[in-house]
Amino acid sequence: MRILVTGATGFVGKAVCFDAYDSGHKIIAAVREYSQVFSEEIEQFKITDLAYEVAWEHALQGVDVVIHSAARVHIMNDLADNPLAVFRRINTDATLNLAKQAAVAGIKRFVFLSSIKVHGEVTELEHPFTPDDSYIPTDPYGLSKYKAEQGLLALAKKTEMEVVIIRAPLVYGPGVKANFASMIKWINKGVPLPFGAVYNKRSLVALDNLVSFIMHCADYKKTPQAANQVFLISDGEDVSTTELLQKVAQAFGKRTWLLPVPVSLMILLAKLLGKQSATGRLFGSLQVDSVKARELLDWKPVITMDEQLKKIADTYLFN
Repeated sequence: MRILVTGATGFVGKAVCFDAYDSGHKIIAAVREYSQVFSEEIEQFKITDLAYEVAWEHALQGVDVVIHSAARVHIMNDLADNPLAVFRRINTDATLNLAKQAAVAGIKRFVFLSSIKVHGEVTELEHPFTPDDSYIPTDPYGLSKYKAEQGLLALAKKTEMEVVIIRAPLVYGPGVKANFASMIKWINKGVPLPFGAVYNKRSLVALDNLVSFIMHCADYKKTPQAANQVFLISDGEDVSTTELLQKVAQAFGKRTWLLPVPVSLMILLAKLLGKQSATGRLFGSLQVDSVKARELLDWKPVITMDEQLKKIADTYLFN
């Protein structure tokens, strides 16, 4: 297949490009700046700014599938005057601009990487989100993704282009950044952490598993049943914050120093310090039901959580 990948230098997009290329596909990587990370065999298409109506005609020539991972990601303490407007310009308007041009160009399938934030950020314990949940997100990032999803599904009804929507929770793998990288840093330093008695459950998805599922959905010949469907994806190994820290420490060969501080006390301290926004991610549950992805498409994870964490540790070791 000939595949256009947006967000090609990002955490997920880059992994998709490499995996697709290794599988024998022809790749067009949409980038903001030409990157030396790609070999000459991977064609690069430069985009100056997704916020404006990009002309995709040249990049879409001869393309079979579009994998759209480019986005303005969720930002803590967003300083934009109107965060929703900024998010919608990139995550909604730019997505639909590309999709409409893709439909005109005769693209067979449009795979859209959405986010679990479309549903929200917290679930009740053992009550995971499902693809059929009714919701309208209030978070600007989640709402911008939701509006893009609705526009894509409406477009699919009016054209011959198939749409596949993938909602992923936290993605981890070699090169992971943000909070996950901070967690690895503290574990590596051997600093005692007060998270030895957290009994929540959170779904994550290994980068290798997400890329595997994206490519599975991109294969429109093998997965006709994926057309115009919404999928939630995870490793299927929900863990507590305590368990995750223990697994990371094991992968890095470090001894864990997790103190059993009561969650209620940590939440109180976080509020006093003005850090209450972090308590949901540390102590709340966020579970997703990925049964539909597994059963409808006969897909299975290609890597376990422990194996992916070990790959992260090996990357750190050799860098």
